[in-house]
Amino acid sequence: MGAREHLTVLGAAVRDRVPLGGGAARVTLADGRTVVVKDGDPAGIAAEAAGLRWLAAAGGAPVPAVLAADDGRLVTELVPDGAPTARAAEEFGRALARTHEAGAPAFGAAPPGGPTDARIGAAPMRNAPAPSWPEWYAADRLLPYLRTARDAGTLPAEAARAVEAVAERLPDLAGPAEPPARLHGDLWSGNVLWSPAGAVLIDPAAHGGHRETDLAMLALFGCPHLPTVLAAYDEAAPLAAGWRERVPLHQLFPLLVHVVLFGGGYAAQAAHAARAALAAA
Repeated sequence: MGAREHLTVLGAAVRDRVPLGGGAARVTLADGRTVVVKDGDPAGIAAEAAGLRWLAAAGGAPVPAVLAADDGRLVTELVPDGAPTARAAEEFGRALARTHEAGAPAFGAAPPGGPTDARIGAAPMRNAPAPSWPEWYAADRLLPYLRTARDAGTLPAEAARAVEAVAERLPDLAGPAEPPARLHGDLWSGNVLWSPAGAVLIDPAAHGGHRETDLAMLALFGCPHLPTVLAAYDEAAPLAAGWRERVPLHQLFPLLVHVVLFGGGYAAQAAHAARAALAAA
């Protein structure tokens, strides 16, 4: 199965396996249960399992239950197929606000039991506490990926200078100070599954961060009923003035990750986000 062939999962024989991508598969067991099994780097699997448990403990946006996690293998509940509706989107916005409000010990803090060296997708991601969001976002989110992309030649010099300028000016660009939020951390639309009961979040890169980052990532690649999600969120937990103008600032990190993982095709988007963040000040 995936990286490792196993004849049993959760003590039951495997009857069928359907690949889902990203090292995951929908697995049907001989006892009738259907689960999702994901194989991967042990540190990444440990981080994902810790993140799912931490997000579940918030009592906000639902996540699949962790059924087993060890030695590079994660087994979770299967999320049944559903369709996005305006009502589900409204509840998702309110639930995500509750997740964020559950908080984190510090910006950059890993979930309890999660490793410092985690992953976002296939890219490395460091989770280490920092005293302020601007300091942490520059040091552990923007600059490491900027250096990797620049060294690989996938980020032109002009774009690199714009990202560096953002990092230098972050205290002025960050907006009003907020406490660390409990972030999903990789909240693009593909990690929001719509079940019959509503939205369920999968594949987190969870950590303590700024709540506007999750919202900005939802907008980056589109999300069904996004205006409804945002309006419900803002009603439940009002956002600070100027949050819409700060969307490019928060999208800059995932865009740099995409430059690192997928090459220069995302470089123009990253440069545009950097310039927009600077212009919003």
